[in-house]
Amino acid sequence: MIAIVATAAAAFDVDAATRAYLATFNGAARAKSDAYFEGGYWLILWNAVVGIGITWTFLHFGYAARLSAWATRVTGTRRWLATLLWAVGFLVVTSLAGFPWTTYTDFFREHQYGMSNQNFAQWLGDWAKNFAIGTPVSALIVTAIIAGVRRSPHRWWVYAGAGTVVVLAFFIAVGPVLIEPLFNKYTPMAASPLRTDIIRLAQGNGVPVTNVFVANASRQTSRVSANVAGIGPTARVALSDNLLNTHDDAGTLAVMGHETGHYVLNHIVSLIVGFSLIIVIGLAVVQAAVPALIARNPGWGVTGIIDPAAVAVAVIVLTLFFLAVTPITNSLIRFHESQADIFGLNAARAPDGFARTALRLGQYRKLEPTPFEEAVFFDHPSGYTRIHQAMAWKAAHLGEPGMQ
Repeated sequence: MIAIVATAAAAFDVDAATRAYLATFNGAARAKSDAYFEGGYWLILWNAVVGIGITWTFLHFGYAARLSAWATRVTGTRRWLATLLWAVGFLVVTSLAGFPWTTYTDFFREHQYGMSNQNFAQWLGDWAKNFAIGTPVSALIVTAIIAGVRRSPHRWWVYAGAGTVVVLAFFIAVGPVLIEPLFNKYTPMAASPLRTDIIRLAQGNGVPVTNVFVANASRQTSRVSANVAGIGPTARVALSDNLLNTHDDAGTLAVMGHETGHYVLNHIVSLIVGFSLIIVIGLAVVQAAVPALIARNPGWGVTGIIDPAAVAVAVIVLTLFFLAVTPITNSLIRFHESQADIFGLNAARAPDGFARTALRLGQYRKLEPTPFEEAVFFDHPSGYTRIHQAMAWKAAHLGEPGMQ
């Protein structure tokens, strides 16, 4: 039996199987996918340019300083309230100023490439929800950070980094319960052999769930997606109706194996730690750069790093910082995604289903990037990498029971 399996594995050509899958997605559809994803490379830069331009204008013409003076005058000695008021005003003004660009990138461009299923009113409703949630939360975070700067002018960035861990963990925990249902309806998946297999896969790997939920993601997009979200009692297995509607049970189970891997491998914890460290470094750069920039630009009217208006300077510095570390953040995520891919292949044992799903993702992710592109711009392994990995796994397990 072992000899038969070994002979079958030797006869299976991993490269040829990979090329066969990739050959099924070519022509205009492949060119459109490549154009969409490659355009995203430039969006990383242009998003930063637009954001910096808006914030610099706010500083250069004295609006940041005037808003700070007004907030201080209105709130008197309650400095925390002045910061909160300034932050809300800043976020409202810059969000509205950037709205035309956001409309292009998130609505018109998505429709141009067939990625969105929303009309403008529906898209605007989701944008308004994001704005209504993000503005007060961001303003409170800014207020807490400025309070920390006042208490510890030289070490505030360390404490702010530690606070990042708490904030990220909190929103990951409450997201499935309080936030995600505001944008999509989650309904229990109907009884089926696939549902049974998903629950068995999750429970067999220690995920404490007894149900599977389906999100009506098709109201927004044509993309397929799934997740194992939450922490502890808020843990939840969910998949999009787009994924379910592919009617590819092996592919869906492969995706759920991947998502289960994120949970089992504690990727939530390691990603929180990783991004918190990056944020600490970014805040250290702010501590070093912002006072110098304020001193060099007296025309801004910013009185110092404890002035709420200094936040505008910090936004520019952080935007440049995160633009520079894009390859690092992408690589951090891609490393975790690669680990989850391996876990999913071993858990679901559905290499062909995994390969078919990688092709579906190729409708909006470039399938065959150069090594440089994948290292710098991809926060997930490319379609080629994933399909080749799936075929290599298949070659190593040909003839074994339980393969799908």
